[in-house]
Amino acid sequence: MGTSMSTNIQQRNTQFIKDFLGAIERNQKEEILSFFDEESVFNNIPMPTVKGLEGIWSILDQLHEVAESIQYELKNIAATEEGNVLTERVDYYNVKGPAGDVAAKFLVMGAFEVEEKAGGDLVIRQWRDYFDINLCLAELPQDLHHPEVTGIE
Repeated sequence: MGTSMSTNIQQRNTQFIKDFLGAIERNQKEEILSFFDEESVFNNIPMPTVKGLEGIWSILDQLHEVAESIQYELKNIAATEEGNVLTERVDYYNVKGPAGDVAAKFLVMGAFEVEEKAGGDLVIRQWRDYFDINLCLAELPQDLHHPEVTGIE
């Protein structure tokens, strides 16, 4: 594959992930899920791995349903010609807590595998986010620490 073609694929995939992060910030379920299909896999490490649209939303919804606002600050992004996109981010969630809104900040390293489907549409085939769950829980109100919310027993 020529350098110019590789660069174009890397730029296309990088923009696709930037567009996805923008959708996350707008917090609209249908828009977010439009970046995935039923074969997509999400691992919000250390939570369980899920597959498909409803599985992915089951993890995202835990925080998104209580989020008043979301901002993903992209510190670094890199892409390979094979479709991998790596992001270093600070994810900010303003969440509803029992004593009012709480501003939570999560340091995250994300790994995305972008695939071109037949017809040229792109899809996130795999998404893995790495973060320290204890630091994240320290940012959240105590009532969001339950296993049904965090996915962690």
